[in-house]
Amino acid sequence: MSVGNEKTPPWQFQGLWPHELAYLGLLAAALYCSQFHTENWPALVYRAAFLGALPVLWFRCREEWQSLPNRGFFLLLTVVWFALFECLGMSTYATLATSSLPTWMFNVYSSPAVDEQHGMMIPFIVMILVWWKRKDLAAQKIELWWPAIWLVAAGLLLHLGGYIIQQPRLSVIGMLTGFYGIMGLAWGPGFLKAMFFPYFLLLFCVPLGELGAPITLPLRIMVATIVATIAQLGLAPDVIRQGTQLFDAQHTFAYEVAPACSGIHSLVAMLALTIIYGFVSFKAPWKRLLMVAAAMPLAVLGNVVRLCLTVMVAEMFGQSAGKAVETNFGFITFAVAIGCVILLGRWLEKSEVRPPASLEPAAEIKPLT
Repeated sequence: MSVGNEKTPPWQFQGLWPHELAYLGLLAAALYCSQFHTENWPALVYRAAFLGALPVLWFRCREEWQSLPNRGFFLLLTVVWFALFECLGMSTYATLATSSLPTWMFNVYSSPAVDEQHGMMIPFIVMILVWWKRKDLAAQKIELWWPAIWLVAAGLLLHLGGYIIQQPRLSVIGMLTGFYGIMGLAWGPGFLKAMFFPYFLLLFCVPLGELGAPITLPLRIMVATIVATIAQLGLAPDVIRQGTQLFDAQHTFAYEVAPACSGIHSLVAMLALTIIYGFVSFKAPWKRLLMVAAAMPLAVLGNVVRLCLTVMVAEMFGQSAGKAVETNFGFITFAVAIGCVILLGRWLEKSEVRPPASLEPAAEIKPLT
């Protein structure tokens, strides 16, 4: 991949520079180390991966970055803003022995007790999309825009409220809101409009915790009901559903539709995928909305297929075989859903409105000889 008039150096691999390949190794190590969430050092490794992504992004966008005015003003406000959340990010620091909001966020993302692991990947996805939109962002009318100070003030108020009532999630929303306002202060409303996507994807970084239960439980019950209905039609006629659990008549096998399988994790992952696919591939608002609306049914469909396969294997080969499928074949959920996303996207691409025949250029008529 060339930048400007530079030729592609021979030491690049698939368009990636050596330092980018090294960074991918660091990112992979950070994600792997996150499983050791009870230690202090995985948070430092992840933070190093996050901070390391910034110069990598700058290198890819350096021409567009140089074209932006008010860079020093933006950097100064950014450093001050995030220092606030690093030093006075939360008041419930007794549990983590730190007042750092980013450290608390990482602790939530990496904990196996909750279903928030997607939060670790969202910032990097947003950085990739910023690189993808870099020319559009730099092409906006760039100017100081003081009304954006109200966004910064709203972020401060949200953080203050979260700090007082000990709700770090509210502070996370305040942190994101205020940083969006800082970009508006430095570069104007046009930049904010162009940046709205992908920036709003960072909302997926807000840990839901128990707030996701009103969504998780109905999804789990829905998946369990559909699987039980399908099984009773012939796959496993003796399957009985009790809440989110599935049993056979003799109770020789039992499966629970757990939150990690069919709850907020599947829905958030599918929402992120369909939002990215819809905004990158289509311009028409109705097509983007259709892709987003498809997230929930596709998440349900993927889980139904996987659990039906689990029940079928358990009926044929026993409980242990069914458990093995349930534990090791979770990728089926997303494989089915991703396949459906691609098919839906292809259908929407084929449904592009063509110009009426009257507007098409007339065929050239050659005189008879």
